Amino acid sequence: MDAQFKSTIPVLRIFDVRKARDFYVGFLGFQVDWEHQFDEKAPVYMQLSRDGMTLHLTEHHGDCCPGSTVFVWMTGIDSFHTNITSRGYGYMRPSIETTFYDSRCVEVIDPFGNRIRFNESLATSPQSSPSVPEMES
Repeated sequence: MDAQFKSTIPVLRIFDVRKARDFYVGFLGFQVDWEHQFDEKAPVYMQLSRDGMTLHLTEHHGDCCPGSTVFVWMTGIDSFHTNITSRGYGYMRPSIETTFYDSRCVEVIDPFGNRIRFNESLATSPQSSPSVPEMES
């Protein structure tokens, strides 16, 4: 039997659960699916989700490095942008940018330096599978 990958879940480093909740739940609209600590003084590891996207956030220093980037293909970027910017988050006012790879992108940066680039293809067919074109040398 050949291997079959079911999903990818990015793991992002955080340093403050309150700030993480304010950003990911309050601003981006994710929900907390579960949260784990070995004891009350131990680092937190949690899972968040929104509309089919899952993220893991961790305070454990050995799990990953801060300052990572997650690239997300999505649809409905105008509605998403309107939704998050209407929440009045005081530390981020992202815009929608057109990229060199024929998409529209909303990039957000969390309080720990992690970036999420939400992208919607400019392709006319919603069934097309967008990919990054090769760059000219």
